[in-house]
Amino acid sequence: MTRIEFYFNVADKQKVLVELIERAIAKHRQVTILTVDDSMSASVSDYLWQCNQTSFLPNVQLNHLHASKTPVVIGSQSNHSMHDLMLDDMLINLTPTEPIIFSRFTQLVELVGDEEQDRLAARARFKFYRDRGYEIKNIDHAQIRTE
Repeated sequence: MTRIEFYFNVADKQKVLVELIERAIAKHRQVTILTVDDSMSASVSDYLWQCNQTSFLPNVQLNHLHASKTPVVIGSQSNHSMHDLMLDDMLINLTPTEPIIFSRFTQLVELVGDEEQDRLAARARFKFYRDRGYEIKNIDHAQIRTE
């Protein structure tokens, strides 16, 4: 069954995204990032290539020839190839809705920001997963920052 983690009170989603990806790559895990649309996918990809002055996070778009060999794959929910995705390790959802394909992954990560609209959408996703019997781990990112 898919392990689900909600990181809430996330002030900077891009920073937390990078931290999660770096930890996953260090453990030789495959990460799939789900975005709202192709424009957001391109923005996330650009950020990951440029986020650190001394390193980068290798990534490709979902339909890229080397997607199965790249540690980070980015795809949008509007991309129909997402349904044919064979990668099944870690999914990071950057959309306001629950991913249709989430149960194909061993781990799903949801990032919840400080904005009320983001929190409301996250509550709906949380309820969706809980109502289907998934155990959900809540991580208060504000607490992590102060420790």
